[in-house]
Amino acid sequence: MKKYLILTACVLALGACSQSENKTNGETMTPAVSADVQDQNQKLDAWFESVFMDAVHKSPQFMTTLGMKTDYDKWNDPSKAFYLEGVEKARTDLAHMRAAYNMDDLDADHQLSYRLFEIQSQQQIDGARWWDYGYTFNQMFGVQSNIPSFLINRHRVDTISDAEAYITRLHGVKEYLAVHVENEKNSTANGIQPPLYVYAHVIRDAKNIIVGAPFTEGEPSALMADFTKKIGKLDITDEQREKLTADAITAFQTSFKPAYENMIAEMEIMQANANTDDGAWKLPDGAEYYADRLKRMTTTDMSATEVHDLGLSEVARIHGEMRAIMKQVGFEGSLQEFFDKVKNDPAQYYEDSDAGREAYLKEADSIIGVMKTRLDDVFIVKPKADLIVKKVEAFREKSAGKAFYNQPSADGTTPGTYYANLYQITDMPKYQMEALAYHEGIPGHHMQIAIQMELEDVPKFRKFGRFTAYSEGWGLYSEFLPKEMGFYEDPYSDFGRLAMELWRAARLVVDTGLHDKKWTRQEAIDYLTTNTPNAENDCIKAIERYIIMPGQATAYKIGMLKILSLREAAKATLGDKFDIREYHDVIISSGPVPLSIMEERVDAWVASK
Repeated sequence: MKKYLILTACVLALGACSQSENKTNGETMTPAVSADVQDQNQKLDAWFESVFMDAVHKSPQFMTTLGMKTDYDKWNDPSKAFYLEGVEKARTDLAHMRAAYNMDDLDADHQLSYRLFEIQSQQQIDGARWWDYGYTFNQMFGVQSNIPSFLINRHRVDTISDAEAYITRLHGVKEYLAVHVENEKNSTANGIQPPLYVYAHVIRDAKNIIVGAPFTEGEPSALMADFTKKIGKLDITDEQREKLTADAITAFQTSFKPAYENMIAEMEIMQANANTDDGAWKLPDGAEYYADRLKRMTTTDMSATEVHDLGLSEVARIHGEMRAIMKQVGFEGSLQEFFDKVKNDPAQYYEDSDAGREAYLKEADSIIGVMKTRLDDVFIVKPKADLIVKKVEAFREKSAGKAFYNQPSADGTTPGTYYANLYQITDMPKYQMEALAYHEGIPGHHMQIAIQMELEDVPKFRKFGRFTAYSEGWGLYSEFLPKEMGFYEDPYSDFGRLAMELWRAARLVVDTGLHDKKWTRQEAIDYLTTNTPNAENDCIKAIERYIIMPGQATAYKIGMLKILSLREAAKATLGDKFDIREYHDVIISSGPVPLSIMEERVDAWVASK
């Protein structure tokens, strides 16, 4: 898929990873290894580093994310030819590793690295079949929004040279965006085109990016404001600052704006020919494609029917727990009536104003701050990188998801960021604030990803690899864990936790409904509005997300259930020897792994005790 597979999967799938260790009673145990094994371990590590850095140096944007300033003025090569070169490199590297290294000659941690490299390389190779299937322009991670987001959040300006590189990148948008447009036109010609609703989002977001000075009259655009702010901090003369500003304006007006205008024009042409068929079933070999997506996202062999049925079962269970809260607060009526009561209660929302939005961000930051004081209760290792809470930028807030996490930079200069989308304040009720902050921040994605990026002695491809069921399963588990720690004291906040879990259970139903059972967009929206307390706009945006990311939404619940089931099995076996801090360390210390490997690691830990 174009979006996901431009370089090797180990480079572009920006997840996280951390050190795998043998532990007993919470202490690191370093097993004795022979000189020959140690030599093979070191050789394999050196080879992994070589392969990783070779891929890094082919990706200017990834180098920027890593804090490197090589090719700081360039964009990645988005062409299919370049991608296919990466696939062949993955094939060659995999063959080399298998021929040059015997897994039996490695210690346990390097055997894990060997297996993960095999899995990720094979995914890269097998994924070539589906390269055309990624919707390049979409409302969630479309190129049109990623360009300004990358410049604002990743391109640091510490020197005049950095500012000049920023300007050169502005000029480079013309060619970079044009290649993406050509890729999308080719996909469309092959019968792979997003549904009609996507285009309105893409076109609107793209137009928003080129509103404001120097594109139009009025206040500075988001990008102009970013560039001005960055060069404003440089210790340079007024003349130098004026020249940089003039050069940036020229780049915005002569290269950047025409690139976006051309892209918008092409999207409008495609929009005129789009239809309202939504699911992956409509694509060539759509059933096979969706089966592949489910396998990648869940790291299991569950069929669409099995996933669907699991979702129905979990929805019914969570509804039962919600009815218990209804009794607790003295509400008499149906569950749907309780949903309506909570959803329509003005006390559950911040004021729809700048002050209300600032209050939301302040409270979210406070929730995370309190959790930080309790981390020692349940974790051994804690992240060094800071975490900040930010509002989603105006240029993408209308179509972006309700909340998401951006990992810290590898060099530690940029903190992890919990983004809250406050465009429509009624999509962000107070009763969901705790669960959302725990998921995106601490002990969720920031706890997991920052630690993984900070630990040493693991190959870099593992630090930046990703298995969605692992990462998102941890995020959802992190909503549940605080309940056991004594949080969610307000029954409505606990209802919010259940509402978030219900949301992920319902995803199993609607994702498979859309992509396997041929549900329409409206049928899926109706299912969410009927079975969850979420606002209608929230349900619409969610379904529109699931449509353009087949299978991704199923990973959360399946991953969480595996983490919980492994934990309960370990508790049953170990009894008083079970330590929640050690268990969490076993889960986090591997970095992203398929759920089957997670199970192997937990079983080994239980056996060691």
